[in-house]
Amino acid sequence: MQEVESFNSETQLHFVQVEMARCESCGLTEECTLAYISRIRERYNGRWICGLCIEAVKYEVLRSQMLITTEEALNRHVDFCRKFRSLSGETEDPISAIGRILRRSLHSPRSMPNSPMRESRRMPLIRCESCFPSISR
Repeated sequence: MQEVESFNSETQLHFVQVEMARCESCGLTEECTLAYISRIRERYNGRWICGLCIEAVKYEVLRSQMLITTEEALNRHVDFCRKFRSLSGETEDPISAIGRILRRSLHSPRSMPNSPMRESRRMPLIRCESCFPSISR
């Protein structure tokens, strides 16, 4: 736990206790105040979930065909996250993943719009005299 300086409206210095909290759904770790962590745990039956997962749970309640509780929506979201993580194997750093995708796209043999492969498939463009621009003085 660490303390962070903050100023209130009367500009008096006071300290707010900050703690690292790990989302029980997706595993994201965030730095939060103890008061915020307590509020989230009250709303979600003792579980702490990040802001993104909170929005996903709200969406799950709205998109459900039947009327479901927030607890049921949270359980569905947690199950989804667990299945997603188990399918992907090891968690990969997002920057590394983007770099890998970029390298793969640079080395892929796909043709570009102006490549010779594309031009060979097209019908050749034949010019006629009317295609030449005319300059009048």
